[in-house]
Amino acid sequence: MSFFKNIFSKEKKETLDKGLEKSKESFFGKLSKAVAGKSKVDDDVLDNLEEVLVASDVGVTTTLKVIDRIEARVAKDKYVGTDELNKILREEIAGLLSETNIGNETDFVIPDIPKKEGVKVPYVLMVVGVNGVGKTTTIGKLASQFKKKGLKVVLGAADTFRAAAIDQLQVWADRTDVPIVRQEMGSDPASVAFDSLKSAVAQNADVVIIDTAGRLHNKVNLMNELTKIKRVMQKVVDNSPHDVLLVLDGSTGQNAFEQAKQFTKATEVTSLAVTKLDGTAKGGVVIGISDQFKIPVKYIGVGEGIDDLQVFNKVEFVDSFFK
Repeated sequence: MSFFKNIFSKEKKETLDKGLEKSKESFFGKLSKAVAGKSKVDDDVLDNLEEVLVASDVGVTTTLKVIDRIEARVAKDKYVGTDELNKILREEIAGLLSETNIGNETDFVIPDIPKKEGVKVPYVLMVVGVNGVGKTTTIGKLASQFKKKGLKVVLGAADTFRAAAIDQLQVWADRTDVPIVRQEMGSDPASVAFDSLKSAVAQNADVVIIDTAGRLHNKVNLMNELTKIKRVMQKVVDNSPHDVLLVLDGSTGQNAFEQAKQFTKATEVTSLAVTKLDGTAKGGVVIGISDQFKIPVKYIGVGEGIDDLQVFNKVEFVDSFFK
């Protein structure tokens, strides 16, 4: 079971290691207590391990799957020493996550969108999430990463509910030197999205990223607004948005699960970004979310820097978390 090949560059790997440091220290602190005085993995150790995984925000459902896998391994290998537990955890969690064909990204890429009547069509990414999760920052960092790959990016400020959201996105547009389409606060978000796509097509852009308002407490309004934005965008680019990215704050642990559940009820979500992992010990939430939602975690935020948004690669993540 050799999942662990070097996929990331040394620099990227160091950023990931550093970003998961708090989660790792907290997990191994709990784990060493759980196996204290034990030399072999038995039922007591497995019960303690179950508690450790749940306490590390992996989530109950995913934890039970991991424990089942380790029990099967212990039954097969007859004797498993507690000193091997780390390696086994790493392999079994990577094995569990590899059952879904997600988390295989190694770099920032976008799929090719077929031309329409010989004209280039931009890739449309709509970003959703409640306020305060790092949505605008994620958009800015994504714009920067795509631009570095030589792609032409346009931003659309369709979170017209808050003046601060428009201004914040403007700051990122200036910082990354990409064009932004914006209107006044309180304007129709669908109209901003429409203008953004029109502008992107006219500029021959490769990617357009649309920011949206995150008012989850009023789900009916949110559903109606996002549905209208999608409908209006499709007048410009068929089948858009090509990706609906939900941004979740990893530092909220189990709360991120709840938000993901609520948002997936309000609108179709096709990918996830989990932010703020560097400031928290709750990094285990990424493992649970990856396993349970069957929606790919595409990006993770592991630091404040513009390059500290990484593509989520499950092998590198599990390797950094459990080594």
